Amino acid sequence: MAQPIAVDKIAVAWNLLANHYEGKNQFTASFTIHNQSKQSLPANGWKLYFSYPRKVTQVLSANAVLQTINGEFGSLTPSVNFKALAPASKAVITYVAEGRSFTYTDAPSGLYLVFDKEPQKAYPIKNFRVNAVPAQEKASLKLSPALIYQKNEAIKNETLSDSKIILPSPVSAIKLQGNFILNAKTALVYDDFFSNEAKLLQADITQFLGKKLMPSNNASTPIIILKKVNDLAKEAYQLRVKPDSIIIAATQTAGAFYAIQSLKMLMPLSVWKAQQTQITIPAIEITDEPRFAYRSFMLDVARNFQTKAQILKVLDLMALYKLNNLHFHLNDDEGWRLEIPALPELTQVGAKRGHTLDDKQNLQPSYGSGSDTSAFPGSGFYSKSDFIEILRYAKARHIQIIPEIETPGHARAAIKTMDARYERFMKAGNPEEAKRYLLRDTLDQSIYKSVQGYHDNVMNVALPSTYNFIEKVVDEVLAMYQEADAPLKTIHLGGDEVPAGVWQKSSAIAQLMQKENIREYDDLWYHYLAKANAILKQKGLYLSGWEEVAMRKTKLDGKNQYIANPDFTSQNFHAYVWNNVWGWGQEDLAYRLANAGYKVVLAPVTNFYFDLAYEKDAEEPGLYWGSYVDVDKPFYFNPFDYYKSAKEDLQGNVLDKSILKNKERLTAYGQSNIVGLQAQIWSEKISGPQQLEYMLLPKLLGFAERAWAAEPVWSSTTDSVLAENTYKQDWNWFVNLLGKRELPRLAYLNGGYQYRIPPVGVIKENGLIKANIQLPGFTIRYTTDGSQPQANSSVYTRPLADKGHVSFRAFDSQGRGGRVTSLVD
Repeated sequence: MAQPIAVDKIAVAWNLLANHYEGKNQFTASFTIHNQSKQSLPANGWKLYFSYPRKVTQVLSANAVLQTINGEFGSLTPSVNFKALAPASKAVITYVAEGRSFTYTDAPSGLYLVFDKEPQKAYPIKNFRVNAVPAQEKASLKLSPALIYQKNEAIKNETLSDSKIILPSPVSAIKLQGNFILNAKTALVYDDFFSNEAKLLQADITQFLGKKLMPSNNASTPIIILKKVNDLAKEAYQLRVKPDSIIIAATQTAGAFYAIQSLKMLMPLSVWKAQQTQITIPAIEITDEPRFAYRSFMLDVARNFQTKAQILKVLDLMALYKLNNLHFHLNDDEGWRLEIPALPELTQVGAKRGHTLDDKQNLQPSYGSGSDTSAFPGSGFYSKSDFIEILRYAKARHIQIIPEIETPGHARAAIKTMDARYERFMKAGNPEEAKRYLLRDTLDQSIYKSVQGYHDNVMNVALPSTYNFIEKVVDEVLAMYQEADAPLKTIHLGGDEVPAGVWQKSSAIAQLMQKENIREYDDLWYHYLAKANAILKQKGLYLSGWEEVAMRKTKLDGKNQYIANPDFTSQNFHAYVWNNVWGWGQEDLAYRLANAGYKVVLAPVTNFYFDLAYEKDAEEPGLYWGSYVDVDKPFYFNPFDYYKSAKEDLQGNVLDKSILKNKERLTAYGQSNIVGLQAQIWSEKISGPQQLEYMLLPKLLGFAERAWAAEPVWSSTTDSVLAENTYKQDWNWFVNLLGKRELPRLAYLNGGYQYRIPPVGVIKENGLIKANIQLPGFTIRYTTDGSQPQANSSVYTRPLADKGHVSFRAFDSQGRGGRVTSLVD
């Protein structure tokens, strides 16, 4: 039966009405359903489904029922008070929800209608509008142009010297006399040991010049030499550019590769825009090696998928800025993204999201993915061949891929897919095979709720089948690495956010606790870790995980408290520590674990969570629960004393540092256990490559500098005046380099990256309107009639005397503009 109304003529608007409703931590909002069709929308017999990250507590209008189904998947059902909606009429559903709503990323998304008579058929709402900023709150939800101006005021437009145009900055760079002229007659000679690096260099030069370089024995021919030397560190290199030669010296292949990246950065920006007949490279002598051996970026492709092509593009970016690990978050509650041939349901079911109420054919919608099971980025996965190609591509660029297989929590996708496998074999009359990889106790009546709102996302750690599953996945992943001839030293098993109440009504758990004399449910965690660790160790791998893998829950004065778990300090566990949120009480967790003997990767939310919004502004995309993260946050991070670099609280205000007074500091021994740094992008609100690149760039460049470059003076000195002055100098160099060289390069590399262009700061002083920008090198344009500036609008060169509605916007070299800031006189 066809639906009783033309759904494409149904418009829905969502409006944030007010935060702090009744003076409490709650807000009011509304759905407005506008029937623009020629038929009536019935008073009942339908549901509106959507994704929504907030919990509704009351429907003030009493004309609908708003329900959270699981996670953030919810529905709106008309109540008995809902009246049939005649053509051209509207219905408003007003409700109260917990917390606050601040940006459009907090709004519902992925709306679709389902009629009771067609329960399997979904109709997307194509006309959906969001008003996330109520008029009375606009001032408080928008960063003022004057504040932006004040933040930028210390930045000066400066000329970059040839010895300071490499990012991340090298240990030593000494300018020499003259230039090397690279053209088609230049020779390339290399030791066979560096054949992979020479091949990649040839590919770049072919792109720049249109021709490959050839070997030559002619002493008068300008030459590039890749030479193997002894006694340099693994990733160290020496690069000497003279008028007659370029000599790259390294002991290991990684060092030669990084020298080539620095060489490319010495080239003029024109090489990235179009082929050249010759390239002028300034003479220079560089000696370099990284501060941290582990320089990583984590990308979540489980919540929202990214294509293989985009992953290769990200790897190119990482390679250019000398990052050497991609932590690949391949599964979570909302998706499984890697083909495991022995367990086909993982991708047949777990890589698809769309309309469902039982998850048997696909997973439920989340993060606005809607009803269509084929829609990107909610659906998608990497085939075995895709993944092997990614591994080979990364290996050639000296990047290791660290796969994350989230267990035992954050595992809803895996659990539901193994349920589908269970049903398949039960129908075939094979119960033994059905149970082989089952991840839940079918009789378990435990009640729990995860941080993300799921009540069915934790593997049962008492079942042998859970460990069968983990071992099978690990074996298949290992086989892919072996086929790709790619290195694999660890698998990240997640291990975070297992909620209270889980397992407590499972007979399998009860039997295990009795058999193993396990008294507390919390102690099941250590049983699980020991078994998972044994699986990995047997295969020559060490266990990595989020911070919980290194923590033990105990009690002090009757209250729960987490300490460093003494059980696994000798097991080479690598703990990735994200929780240093200022004011949450765990600010010193990374240092406590390192001091206790755990290998620690610093991954702090306050500075390295790149999915968080750049600034406190309702027009900025991104989350904001743990901090705001602009390009300066990763740049000024102090790894060995991050209390010193703590500046802003969760709201973006000046931090009260008294909260850090009694926090544990990093000891010399603890410092030896800091493995390196990792930046993260979680993808709940990343709906495609453009949004990924916007959130990633230019933040990643500040991170790359901090992970590679030697410790700066302002980070190590105890002289506060010296620290302030040297930081200002370094920050000024960095923002000039980004605005004048790095982002202009990235506008063309690989077809261009959609980096964020910062908003213009604006202030009125003494009757004049002044404008500035965080990154010198962008062109500021303006209008005086309230219209949005375009790429051909007037260029701002000096303070304006104009009155009225003056709008400013920054543009890059390709005419792409950033956000508009305005001043109304």
